[in-house]
Amino acid sequence: MAEKVLENPKWPPEWPYSEMDFKRMDESDDKIFYESPRLCYHIDDAAVNALTAYYSKCFKEGEDVLDICSSWVSHFPKEWKGGRVAGLGMNEYELSQNPQLTEFAVKNLNEEPVFPYEDNSFDKLTCVVSVDYLNKPKEVFQEIGRVLRPGGECILSMSNRCFPTKAFQIWLQTNDLEHIFIAGSFFHYSGLFEPPSCDDISPNPGATDPMYIVKATKKSN
Repeated sequence: MAEKVLENPKWPPEWPYSEMDFKRMDESDDKIFYESPRLCYHIDDAAVNALTAYYSKCFKEGEDVLDICSSWVSHFPKEWKGGRVAGLGMNEYELSQNPQLTEFAVKNLNEEPVFPYEDNSFDKLTCVVSVDYLNKPKEVFQEIGRVLRPGGECILSMSNRCFPTKAFQIWLQTNDLEHIFIAGSFFHYSGLFEPPSCDDISPNPGATDPMYIVKATKKSN
């Protein structure tokens, strides 16, 4: 069912979201919320293992990868040898503890949705269970398209857990299938990507955390 959501989506002709859709219960400075390190998983072990296995199938040796909304762990395969592996996140200590990163930068994308990287810098971009915290998705997805190389791929992973006070309003008002449509729409309305698709990699439906991939490839022209 999840994989069919983006097979033939009926996109509205214009960006359908309002400013209110991206309001949060807690509009206080995100730096305060993320100030204390959280060295824990935000999805269960089965979902983590499913995501790592998925990455192992699509990551190539030597690829340059950017992990946005990054932290102390990126869930990349341990045996994978990347090139430039950059993390962009909110907590400096968490990022410093991530052994798979070759570099990191601290940035509040809700305050300034601009990535500190040159155009066409990365082969892949990942975002793990965090797209629902980005309250300026139109600008962020423009940036995703800017820093990816032509033919590069953005991989969003999503589950059903969140910090509800920091997730944007429309996410809290919709279900998992609608989340897939919303995430796919961010790619669509950027105008920079081929049609998005979804892979349902939930390891034990109904028993452990669900895990959905919404992905899209940057257009070559």
